[in-house]
Amino acid sequence: MTARQIIPAIDLIDGQVVRLYQGDYAKQTQYSLSPLDLAKRYAQAGAAWLHIVDLSGAKTPEKRQVELIGQIAALGVINCQAGGGVRSKEDIQALLDAGVKRVVLGSVAVKQPELVREWLEYFGAEAIVLALDVNITADGRKLVATHGWQQDSGVEITALLESYVSAGVKHVLCTDIACDGTLAGPNQKLYEEMKATFPSIQWQASGGIGNLDHIRHLAASSVDHLILGRALLEGRFSLEEAKNLWEGN
Repeated sequence: MTARQIIPAIDLIDGQVVRLYQGDYAKQTQYSLSPLDLAKRYAQAGAAWLHIVDLSGAKTPEKRQVELIGQIAALGVINCQAGGGVRSKEDIQALLDAGVKRVVLGSVAVKQPELVREWLEYFGAEAIVLALDVNITADGRKLVATHGWQQDSGVEITALLESYVSAGVKHVLCTDIACDGTLAGPNQKLYEEMKATFPSIQWQASGGIGNLDHIRHLAASSVDHLILGRALLEGRFSLEEAKNLWEGN
């Protein structure tokens, strides 16, 4: 059983650390921080994993920042999972060759599930993370969005995952888009439902964490791992404080 972990996140556009509000590229905040220095800081605070989102690559695959991601991985101080604009077997291989331990697949996992199941078999379940970002409708349907949250796939997350579980998927990062970047709290009910429905999956919760109480409440659930982005960048609490709450439960 994998120990539950806090996983800090770095979002990158053209080499700069940024955050988007609810996935909107027009609502981005830039931080005057070096991605490499930030990775070192998180490692020194005790993080074992770093989540890297290549937002340039997610929007324009030709602008994927594989070289920069490789530089972060080459520091050798923290394990990296990274994604953004990954569309092919070659894209996955390029990130793994750059030193990334787990490649995060978003839109392609929704649009081409048969292909991604082949990749799971080829690369192994430990090398793949499915990033499933959901819009929850008024009647409770959990629809997965694609292409940097710009498009609604019409696919429900439960139906999609049923096919992936049989293919051996192990890691899923799930974000409620309505919560992301808001600091207003996570959708705890969503994660509890997903973990109960798919207990074999290591779930990574993402979006909405704004204070230590949010972490304390979510830590009482069965969710495996927690991604933290904006709250850490803005110094709302330290990574050490978050780790103590999350990993101590």
